[in-house]
Amino acid sequence: MKTYSISQVAKKLDLTVYTLRYYDKEGLLPFVERTESGTRLFKESDVEALKIIECLKSTGMTIKEIKHFIDWCSDGDVTLQKRYNMFMERKATVETQMAELKKTLELIDHKCFYYKTALDAGTEDVHKKNKIEITY
Repeated sequence: MKTYSISQVAKKLDLTVYTLRYYDKEGLLPFVERTESGTRLFKESDVEALKIIECLKSTGMTIKEIKHFIDWCSDGDVTLQKRYNMFMERKATVETQMAELKKTLELIDHKCFYYKTALDAGTEDVHKKNKIEITY
């Protein structure tokens, strides 16, 4: 079975070694094996688990909340409902974030159009003629 060093995993996931050590210290990596000398040995399944941790983090979950999830995984099937519920909550959170980002993008698109049109005309006055509201 292929294993990876902490620096290889950091590079693979675009994380720092410090971040991985912090995750370990916070109890997010109880599944990572160590050599007799204490060197971490990451398996492919550990890398996949780290991808899930990063995914959850990107949704706004705290390290403490992610730790609960890791603990539930260790507890086995008795926590399947908790894990499902957590992912359903994360899904709703991400959908809300996406809707907010879509509104933000629409405004940015409008401002790009506004300024491109003004640049092409050499003045913002072009918008007065077209009755486009002048905004900052």
